[in-house]
Amino acid sequence: MKQQRICRIICTFANKNIKPKRTMLQKDYFLRLVEEFAQALIWLQNKKDREKKMEEMRLMYQRYLGGPYEFYHTTTLEEAVDAISQYPENERFQRLEMLAELYYAESPLHSLPIRQQLLEKAYAIFYYCDQHSGLFSMERLQKITNIQNEMNKASEA
Repeated sequence: MKQQRICRIICTFANKNIKPKRTMLQKDYFLRLVEEFAQALIWLQNKKDREKKMEEMRLMYQRYLGGPYEFYHTTTLEEAVDAISQYPENERFQRLEMLAELYYAESPLHSLPIRQQLLEKAYAIFYYCDQHSGLFSMERLQKITNIQNEMNKASEA
C-alpha cells in the first residue's frame, strides 16, 4: 500500500542519529520560528489575491524549510524528507508538519493533477507524524480526515 511505502521512507529519515547539543537559546529560537510559521500561514490563508498567495508561499518554503519552492515540488517525497533530515532530530517532526501544512495550504491554488499530488504528500506526512511523533493532536487528525475527504471528492470527479 502507498501509505506503508511512504512510512518506510520517512522512517529512514527519522532513524538518522544526529544528536547535536542544543542550547536553550536555540530551542527558544525554534519555538518562536514555529509560532511565526503558524501566524504566517493564517495570514496567508486570509489573503484574497491568488498571485500574492503563491508568491508568499514560495518564500515560506525557503524561510521555514531551507530550500527553494521548486525543490519541494520537483523532487519526490523521499528527497524532500531527506532534505529535512539536515535539521536536529528534535525539530524534524515539526519541520515535517510545516512541509505538510504548506502542501495542504497550497493545494487549493492548483488544478486537479497538481492539487491531488499536494494533498497526497500532505496526507502522507501528517499520517506519518501522527503514527510516529508520540504526540497526540486533534488538529492533525482533523486535517488527515479533511484531506482524505478532499482526495475522495477529487477522485470521484
